[in-house]
Amino acid sequence: MPEANKKETDWTRMQFKKNKVWVATDGSKNLIVKNGKVLIKYQLKQDYEYWVHEKSVGPIDTGQSKISGKKKPAQKRKSKPKTFKEPIPHDAVCIFTDGASSGNPGPSGVGVLLKYGKHEKEISKYIGIATNNIAELEAIKTGLLELKKTDTPVRIFTDSSYAYGLLALGWKAKKNQTLVNVIRETISKFKDLKLIKVKGHAGHAENEQADFLATSAIKNKR
Repeated sequence: MPEANKKETDWTRMQFKKNKVWVATDGSKNLIVKNGKVLIKYQLKQDYEYWVHEKSVGPIDTGQSKISGKKKPAQKRKSKPKTFKEPIPHDAVCIFTDGASSGNPGPSGVGVLLKYGKHEKEISKYIGIATNNIAELEAIKTGLLELKKTDTPVRIFTDSSYAYGLLALGWKAKKNQTLVNVIRETISKFKDLKLIKVKGHAGHAENEQADFLATSAIKNKR
């Protein structure tokens, strides 16, 4: 994926699809626009960047009225959930996974965050040229292979509808059959294992961390 020239690029806080993001600007704070798109990333330290349509980004909504400059009347609105709805056993190993591909197919990486009580382990691995779907599956496989015990509860978190459908909903694999079958066989060995589908970039710190690990693997190629 193309990147802006980092020596001449500043980053300005703006809003994209109700999320606060950093948008690439020039030295005069003007958006850097290429083919009608601007460059964004969710965290300043994040290596991976995304080109999105210019009209999809705008000033951060502060609740101010555009006409009068006064605050809008307070309205009740649902806050974004920061915790997962699925009840998690207190003794479960939680595996947060994400796969990234710079092009589809293209250079790809996987990111995995394993948490068990106070213990954490991060995995950031470059997997070569692959599709995004393969990267998502490889991230899950990578996390599973780290586990030595099969009698401990396991919860795997993914934002991939493709991976979740194949591994939790019983979708028939038309592609990547060997990889899918290996993961399914591995899953079958565990006494209590569930996959949990989450929305990407929805405020879940662990999944944002997995995304950072996956995209960093592409840049570092290791």
